[in-house]
Amino acid sequence: MTAERDRAGGATDGDGAAEASRGPMSAAALLELADPAPAVVVQEPEYRRLLGWPREHEVTGRSLELAAWARSWYAGHGRPWWFARQAGGLSLAGGRVEIEGTAFDAPRLGEMLAQAGATSAMLVAVGAGGACEEHARRLWEEGKPDEYFFLEVYGSAVVEALVAAAAFRLCEWADGRALAVLPHYSPGYPDWDIGDQGRLLDLVGLERRGDLPEGVRALPTGMLRPKKSLLAVFGLTPHVERVQRLTTLVPCANCALAGCRYRRAPYRRPLRQLESVHPSPDDGATAGAGGNGAGAGARVPLTAGARYSVAPAVLRRWADERLRMRCLADGSVEATFRYDGTTCSNLGQPLAFEYRIRLASREEGYRIVDLSCAPVPGDLGHKFMCEYLADGEALMRAIATERPLLGHPLDAVVGWRRGTSAAGCYCAASSREHKWGLALEVLHCALAREDAPVAG
Repeated sequence: MTAERDRAGGATDGDGAAEASRGPMSAAALLELADPAPAVVVQEPEYRRLLGWPREHEVTGRSLELAAWARSWYAGHGRPWWFARQAGGLSLAGGRVEIEGTAFDAPRLGEMLAQAGATSAMLVAVGAGGACEEHARRLWEEGKPDEYFFLEVYGSAVVEALVAAAAFRLCEWADGRALAVLPHYSPGYPDWDIGDQGRLLDLVGLERRGDLPEGVRALPTGMLRPKKSLLAVFGLTPHVERVQRLTTLVPCANCALAGCRYRRAPYRRPLRQLESVHPSPDDGATAGAGGNGAGAGARVPLTAGARYSVAPAVLRRWADERLRMRCLADGSVEATFRYDGTTCSNLGQPLAFEYRIRLASREEGYRIVDLSCAPVPGDLGHKFMCEYLADGEALMRAIATERPLLGHPLDAVVGWRRGTSAAGCYCAASSREHKWGLALEVLHCALAREDAPVAG
């Protein structure tokens, strides 16, 4: 059940909010809402969107099982919550956003608030709970990347559902006071430095709420822990006609909450379409690990039964689903491997990178001739990584120029001591090195499997 009170602890409805102004407000006029155990309703279309499935895609088999499993696991173990409170003062002077005396350099947020004539703001925090993140981490360490991915994505879907639930409750409260609620905006969004998460968290004041199942902390980088959490600012305006006229300011267009009686505009599915979990075959490529043309009984330049950092069964499945190889006329091998991950902030946005690897011929020991890594064409998720937001050019340059084991035989990956960060993003060098190791191990496993002598 949602707890509703003003900051003074007396009134249960915060009626004074109808007289909101740009200046400080009395404590008795400020609304606080909290739900320490909300019923989470993740809409199926939103879950599918975050998974990267096209609208018309028919889901069957293991993917369908994993999607249902993630829902079931969270229903039994998740601890969601949300909290909102009305800020005591809002100023937009000088193009800066100042909330209760704390100034933020967020020009796009300031423009939106000014355009709508916002007179107050709601500070909101939501969380899917740390259990989801912790279990996903254990799944990765146990060599279960598919389960990890589906639970990670479901955790992000829960956060979006909680934001929608909080927005609905705010709309319900505002509608009776001739106010309109603007779309939420968060540190890490365009033109708002993610490093401001800590200061916004201080303003939200979660530490005063003993009824919430857990809190949130902001790291110096701006990342939140647990990472399936969100801090946001919702503007409030008495100029309802402006919101109705300026469709870009209507939060309903970005809200998928079904059956909302406060809807002012139809929901528009986000234009960004994430890539499918499964890669599209390259022209002329042979799916999976086939097509290398290796002789069955010849000497193998790869360690048989190698000890990889990931379970061989996982590597073989990835080789079948995410690896494309072809053998060229000169005996060299070209391969592409797709990695799907998530950002460590901004709701864990899905992202996809493509690794391209060229090897010399088998007779030359599968020497690594060329390497490259770049976002899959059309992917936008990488732009939500915190390091990209801090200095996107530097991050992408680092990703493009890192070529580990270049010039070495592919077999060198077996004994390669490298970073072990299992984070789904590319912000840290150790995380990028870890992913290069995965790509090379998948290729090694696939080639070793094809080169193995045929029994009998």
